[in-house]
Amino acid sequence: MTGFYHETAFYDSDDDFLTIAVPFVEGGLRAGQPTLIACAEKNTTLLREALADDSAVTYLPGADQYARPADAIASYRDIFGGLAKDGATQIRTVGDVPHPGFGVPWDWWGRYENAVNQAYAEFPLWGLCPNDTRITPAEVLADVARTHEYVATTAGDHLPNPGFGTGLPLSVPVPDVLEQGTPLVVLVDPTPAAVREAVSASIRGTRLSEDDAHDAVYAASEIVTNGLSHGVAPVRFRLWADDSRVVVAVTDQGPGPADPMAGLMPTTATRSAGLGLWILHRTCDYVSMGRDEDGFTVRVSVGGSGHT
Repeated sequence: MTGFYHETAFYDSDDDFLTIAVPFVEGGLRAGQPTLIACAEKNTTLLREALADDSAVTYLPGADQYARPADAIASYRDIFGGLAKDGATQIRTVGDVPHPGFGVPWDWWGRYENAVNQAYAEFPLWGLCPNDTRITPAEVLADVARTHEYVATTAGDHLPNPGFGTGLPLSVPVPDVLEQGTPLVVLVDPTPAAVREAVSASIRGTRLSEDDAHDAVYAASEIVTNGLSHGVAPVRFRLWADDSRVVVAVTDQGPGPADPMAGLMPTTATRSAGLGLWILHRTCDYVSMGRDEDGFTVRVSVGGSGHT
C-alpha cells in the first residue's frame, strides 16, 4: 500500500470496537509495521486488555495528540516522516478524533479530517478512525462519511466509501455561547492597529494570563488582516468577553479559502496572513472558519475551557 489509506468505522458497542480495531492492530504487528494508537482513555484501556502482546505498539496519549488540529498534523508528520526515513513501508494508526461526544467542538476537527487526506498523502499510512455511534452527533457522522475514502466493518471488510467527497464543504460552525450576548466591540473595515488597541482595552480587566492576552490580540489582528487582504468588504470585527475568556469573530462577504489546509499547515516560508492563520491555530483554544448567510467568518476563542 502506498499513500494514505484513510479509513473510518462505525460501531455501537465496545465489542464491535474491538472486533474492528484488534485485528487491524494485530495485522500490523504480525507484519512488523509500526503501529500507533492515539485513542481516548476508554478505548486505549480496551485495546491494552484485548491485545495479547502490545509491547510493539506505540501509545500516544489521545488528549495530547489531539489537543489542536494543527498541532496534531505537525506531530504526526514528524512521526510518519521519521518512520518512513527509517525504512517503514507501511504505518498503521488508530485514533479517536475529538468531537462533541467527547466534549470538544467539532468544526476544526472536521476540517482536520478533510485536510489530512492531503497532509498525509506522501506517507505509506493506513489510518483507522473509529466512531462510536452512541456518542457521535449526526452532523459529525455525516462529515466523517464525506472525509474518509474507506470504511471498515465488523465482518472484516475494508470497503470503498460511496459517500467520500460528497456534500463538501463540511457542516457550518456553531457560534460560541458568548455570542448570545451583545458584543463589547464592533468595528467595520478597521485597521489591524485599531483592532489591536480595541482588544487590548477590552480585555484589560479580565483574568486572562499574559500569554492568553497576547494570543487574543495577535489572533484578532491576524484575522482582520486576512479579511482585509483576501476577503470582500465590508469586514466586520466583533469581540465578546467574560472574566476569563475572549471570543473574536471577523466576517467578510467573500467565499473564504478554497484550500482545505488553510490554517492547518503553514502555507509560506515567510510571515504572511497564511502563516499567521496557522500560528493562531497552534496558539488559540479554538478556531472556526466557515460560511453562512452572514458571510465568511473566522472565529477564535482564547482562555477558559468551554467554547460553544
